Amino acid sequence: MAGVGSAVRRLYLSVYNWAVLYYAVTTLLESGHEAVYAAVERPLQFAQTAAFLEILHGLVGLVRSPVSATLPQIGSRLFLTWGILWSFPETHSHILVTSLVISWSITEIIRYSFFGMKEAFGFAPSWLLWLRYSTFMVLYPTGISSEVGLIYIALPYMKASEKYCLRMPNKWNFSFDFFYASILSLAVYVPGSPHMFTYMLAQRKKALAKAKAA
Repeated sequence: MAGVGSAVRRLYLSVYNWAVLYYAVTTLLESGHEAVYAAVERPLQFAQTAAFLEILHGLVGLVRSPVSATLPQIGSRLFLTWGILWSFPETHSHILVTSLVISWSITEIIRYSFFGMKEAFGFAPSWLLWLRYSTFMVLYPTGISSEVGLIYIALPYMKASEKYCLRMPNKWNFSFDFFYASILSLAVYVPGSPHMFTYMLAQRKKALAKAKAA
């Protein structure tokens, strides 16, 4: 039952990401990139927040995806969705929002469709397997570049507004600066991005070799 439930949820999120992609592309064509965020805000927030369940499923063993690979990806997306886009409206009209949303949506449509079919039927078509382990070579760089770019664009607004900052003195005797925390997150992308890309290349080699031998 857990496998069936997980498959249904994955397929549902795949369809949901189709909706996000549809709204993004149609708005881009009809109104320009400045209007994309307003068109996809709510479905984007729902889809990315619901993906947090992937981490929980990895922790309790419902899925085989390692938490070490899932946590950075979903964590960065939650940070962009809520910590950057929702928190700093000044970023909404930038064209990087469009490239971010399209990269994320296509990636999730393929990923959820692939794992949903495997969990529901025990297999996935060879073309879907190829898409799952090949499209990241384009979509990962475009997605990462968009994430880094949007964090960088938001930095001046973070510093000016001091949003989410905690200053001393206070009863916790603790200070926090969201601006510097975001700079630290940018620094993490430097070793983190090549590591994840290399991990996906290794997974691709393993998955395609296994499919070829079957």
